[in-house]
Amino acid sequence: MSNYDNDPEMKRVMQQFHDCTTQRFQEYDERLQEKRQICKDKCDKEIQKIILKDKIEKELAEKFSSLHTDIQSDGIPTCICEKSLADKVEKGCLRCGSILGAAMPEVGSIGGGLLYALNAWKPVAIEAAEKAALAEATDAATQAGVDAVVSKLKELLITWSDALDLSPIVTSSNYKCGLALVELAKELFGKACSNGKGGTTSFCNSYIYYGGEEALEPFAQAGRSAFETTLPSQKALLETAKVGAVKATYGSYEVAIIASIVAIMVIVLIMVILYLILRYRRKKKMKKKLQYIKLLEE
Repeated sequence: MSNYDNDPEMKRVMQQFHDCTTQRFQEYDERLQEKRQICKDKCDKEIQKIILKDKIEKELAEKFSSLHTDIQSDGIPTCICEKSLADKVEKGCLRCGSILGAAMPEVGSIGGGLLYALNAWKPVAIEAAEKAALAEATDAATQAGVDAVVSKLKELLITWSDALDLSPIVTSSNYKCGLALVELAKELFGKACSNGKGGTTSFCNSYIYYGGEEALEPFAQAGRSAFETTLPSQKALLETAKVGAVKATYGSYEVAIIASIVAIMVIVLIMVILYLILRYRRKKKMKKKLQYIKLLEE
């Protein structure tokens, strides 16, 4: 161990291995933090939806429970005892119109609040979709890098008669680092490299023991190139899909809220018009009856 400690070349190799390992841990920690933040944002969004839903239900219950109708019937002669169907329909329309008319400001306020909440949710959802797209694109690019290194290592089985399948040494954390690949190869294939004569095979000498980092660095470079090529295309593709889904959801919610408000306003308007028509007809009929009664009394 003292000879290794005093060997500058060994110190350089150990330092490079330490640097690569530290970098992998830092990248893993950053991805872990991003995934935790995505999960936290998703939970916060669901909690906000639940709170908003409970608030809306509570406000609707309070508003509708506070509505009262005090419908006074018009004075009619004592000789008119039976109510016609028109009278009943008029009073029903008056009751419905008064209830819905009184509730219109609250409905408008709730609709405006929903649209405001929806507009506030949209940029947050888009940002979360972009982060999720980046995370998935990073995973896809990492897998592409791993596959590229494995493919290159498989080619050695064709060009070397005593080659070993080194694909098990490739992981998502070391595929970019030639030194890390070499160290794991020594750990996994130390015994397999024996030539049975007390030495090691020419393949192991070239790519594991004496070739070292320089021998496997081209494979790591292939992994890095595959990662850098795949990440932008996957990121753009996933962002388009996820952000498009958010915008489509936003549009459907917005249309549903506006359509609900318009439908309520149309119903109230129809009730009011029907009530006015029936009221006019009833007053006209009552006027004729009062004139007839007055003539009889005279």
